[in-house]
Amino acid sequence: GAEGSTLMSYFSKNQIQALKPKITFSTLRDLQCPVLQSNDLQGKPEESCSTEELFEWLGAVLNQVSLDNKSSSFLSTYCCPEPNTVVEKAFLCTITGFIIPEKIIQLLEQLCCYFGEPKLAYWLTLTVHGFADSPVSWRESEHGFHKGGENLYNFVIFRNLEYWLQMAVGAHDDCPP
Repeated sequence: GAEGSTLMSYFSKNQIQALKPKITFSTLRDLQCPVLQSNDLQGKPEESCSTEELFEWLGAVLNQVSLDNKSSSFLSTYCCPEPNTVVEKAFLCTITGFIIPEKIIQLLEQLCCYFGEPKLAYWLTLTVHGFADSPVSWRESEHGFHKGGENLYNFVIFRNLEYWLQMAVGAHDDCPP
């Protein structure tokens, strides 16, 4: 109708364009990383860390929290779970914007190329955050903001192409199917 054509002319006159996602890269040097075994979700003492320990560690890394457990730190005395290993170089790429599922699948496929020669990575992660104040989350329910607006999932992909999928939502949200 008339309303639709008015909107179209408004958008074409103002040449509104979709914002390109913002991409930032950083290199983390001598990073303490948890030791993981793809077939061991619970972890084993002195052998591997659990999925929960990894998720907590990842949150610290993504928020650039120091992992050295200094008592003088007012921010955090968190330290990397045991067992861990020091990785000389870890690459962190952050893409901010509205990203469609097909692009996320492409990113996963490209990340798996890191497992090709010279096979430097044992595992890698891809975390996808929904906006904290997004009106929807999974299923048909509204997204409850309440305290933190948690709304994310995380892939942990191993060299043998086995993977873990971790999901986090707020207490008042439906869990994904």
